[in-house]
Amino acid sequence: MHGKDFPVDRLRSLFPALATHVDGNQLVFFDGPAGTQVPLSVAQAMSDSLLYKNANKGGVFHTSRESDADLQRAWQAMADFFGTKNPQEIVVGQNMTSLTYQLSRSLSKTWRQGDEIVLTQLDHDANISPWVQAAEEVGVHVNYVPFNHYDYGLELEALEGAISQRTRLVAVGCASNATGGVNPVKQIAAMAKQVGALSYLDAVHFGPHALIDVEDWGCDFVACSAYKFFGPHLGLLWGRHELLNSLPAYQVRPAPQTSLGRWMTGTQSHESIMGTMACIDYIAAIGASVQASQTTRRGQLNVAFQAIQAYEQNLSRRLLEGLQSIDGIKVYGVTELSNLHRRFPTFSITHDRLPVPQLAKELADRQIQVWSGNYYALQFTEQLGLEPDGMVRIGLVHYNTAQEIDRLLNEIANIVERAAISQAH
Repeated sequence: MHGKDFPVDRLRSLFPALATHVDGNQLVFFDGPAGTQVPLSVAQAMSDSLLYKNANKGGVFHTSRESDADLQRAWQAMADFFGTKNPQEIVVGQNMTSLTYQLSRSLSKTWRQGDEIVLTQLDHDANISPWVQAAEEVGVHVNYVPFNHYDYGLELEALEGAISQRTRLVAVGCASNATGGVNPVKQIAAMAKQVGALSYLDAVHFGPHALIDVEDWGCDFVACSAYKFFGPHLGLLWGRHELLNSLPAYQVRPAPQTSLGRWMTGTQSHESIMGTMACIDYIAAIGASVQASQTTRRGQLNVAFQAIQAYEQNLSRRLLEGLQSIDGIKVYGVTELSNLHRRFPTFSITHDRLPVPQLAKELADRQIQVWSGNYYALQFTEQLGLEPDGMVRIGLVHYNTAQEIDRLLNEIANIVERAAISQAH
């Protein structure tokens, strides 16, 4: 499917929030990297779980059996989303940050003084601080990999140089939530494996835009969050079965010794798990509408993300060309139109005369929702000297439209022009 054929109007009709008007203006949601809107089917799945199947696991009575059956189907959906054949490799929790903290405490029990871990200066702090704090507790050295200053991608040679026989973990993001840049995670996981280190991939910003494929990537752990790909607030962690079953885990005595029982402490949010299955099925349905012959959920997800990427690249081109035509705007990340395949449609910008908070607030006053600050990519903004204001982030997903982009560009141009006139006087 070409991007121009993408059924955006039909898909937008499934998201009630996208029709919201404030002060006579329709809201424009460019805040997706912090959390996307959800289709009605997600809310309905969560409501159904709470209203009709609200029971704990393992009971012999009707609602517990119904809930257990639903949860089993949800685990299969999550396995399809990650690309694993084993649903027992999926752990859920409150969010990616919480899951990373939990796993970092477990992995650190296997580290010894003299060991090293490798992190990057490009990542969200949820894939930095948990590892740094765990390393400090056991006397493990942290190596930081820098980014370049032309398209703000990882310095791969520096990454390879940082990995040694002493490395126990390489933690890196699949895509930057600040620049939209996509990292070669399959190559990075292979670098780690070559020295016997584990690889931990943060796919939070990757999940809404492209197909996660843990088998192809050859990594050891991948974490993401459902609320970033049109679902509820729930974190998901995939880990290799042998690791989930062998690493030390904190658990209560009656909990099962299986991988899921060892890692998911207490009762989980069943309604959020059902909402997560619904958002995965929403994406899969896009693939089914594009290619009716594709009948497996995994196959449908693959087709859906191909269509989503083609559409989003068209949006990226339109936005990037428009931003580059506005005097004083700097875009952080890949800016060559021929290299849009190396980035997702997340654009962080600054203006050489207009303060970041002012630009974000003026857009908000016009009912255009963008984020400003560092979005927890703190190492990145610190290295660039952009603290405390950070950047303005425009985050597109597949329910955004060319018309919304044109509205945004027009408003930015007007804000910049008025600011220039005001400053001249």
